[in-house]
Amino acid sequence: MSLYEVWQAAASSPFQPTVGKDSQLILGLSLLLIGFVLTGLFGLNRSALSVPLFGIPASLAFGFGAVFAICGFGVYV
Repeated sequence: MSLYEVWQAAASSPFQPTVGKDSQLILGLSLLLIGFVLTGLFGLNRSALSVPLFGIPASLAFGFGAVFAICGFGVYV
């Protein structure tokens, strides 16, 4: 299959993002708030069990929340 044929086949199926452009900001800010709450709970309860319960979800929420908030504000990464 040539590159031109791949280009023509891709033209019939445009990219549809999982999270729409209009909901990126609210999702990003919500994830940042959830990350902030989970970080507070992690700081209050330091144990080996709190790392998988609070630490890992907090870091994921901060990471994805920051990217979605940046994209929601109009700065594309």
